[in-house]
Amino acid sequence: MRSTDDFLIFYHLIEQGSFSKAADIVGLTKSVVSKHITRLEKEMGVQLIFRTTRKLTLTEAGKVFFEHARTIYQSVQGAVDAMHGLGDSLSGSIRLTVPTVSGEIILAEAIADFSASYPDIHIHMDLDNSFVDLIDNNFDLAIRTGALQDSSYIARRLVQAQWVICASPAYLAKHGTPKRPQDLDKYNCLAYSQQESGANEWLFKGREDDYSIKISGNFSTNNSAALRKAALFNLGLIYVPKVLVADDLKAETLVEILPKQVAKSLGIYAIYPYSKLQPLKVKLFIEHIYQFYQRQADNFS
Repeated sequence: MRSTDDFLIFYHLIEQGSFSKAADIVGLTKSVVSKHITRLEKEMGVQLIFRTTRKLTLTEAGKVFFEHARTIYQSVQGAVDAMHGLGDSLSGSIRLTVPTVSGEIILAEAIADFSASYPDIHIHMDLDNSFVDLIDNNFDLAIRTGALQDSSYIARRLVQAQWVICASPAYLAKHGTPKRPQDLDKYNCLAYSQQESGANEWLFKGREDDYSIKISGNFSTNNSAALRKAALFNLGLIYVPKVLVADDLKAETLVEILPKQVAKSLGIYAIYPYSKLQPLKVKLFIEHIYQFYQRQADNFS
């Protein structure tokens, strides 16, 4: 059976890109690491890397071996993190990637609440609307909205998010209130370009199936906070997650329109890779934000 050390040394060699840097991490000399890789290739009967004076390049066999090495490294590191978490004080870091609408609204409050209980855990939150690779970018988890496409991830639904159409009382007083979705062509509809269905299509409930209405307006943005501000400044109608405008609806600075006809409702999920053993601190963090989102569920639906 192949030794775990074979995988770990090879992992660090490729991650660091040099024998000397890998040697520093694993606590061996450069020559010992080099001999280790040469012996590994000889025993396996394949070349794993191409060596030049400037860089190391993986062969096809090397790429396969590296994927297994990375999985083993993550499992070992996860076990170490989990053991550290058994002490009285949890510490270390948690890296997560989230879409801007989640990071700018409720998640920041949830993280602040978590940090009050675990002050020695450093949270790094990266706001990014693209679906970044968690493993390649060294993220522990992601918060994502909508259907999960990649089966290599584990997902836990945090809450179901209903979308709403709303506008300011002043805009509606001037232009009137639409009675049905087909009336929207008479209104300035502000587009949220981060919608997966397209910035200019709003989803509604039909008698049998949901259907889309094409809208138009003189303002579009990929930033939900800017879209909310535009509505508050009487520019037009917006179609957004309810949580974004929940306080405005309660304060009546925005008014909900066509509430029984809006069809869009998306799950919000915490996801992490199958191949990555979850440290205790990450498990606690996911459970914390789940409970936090559940307490705020009225703002989402």
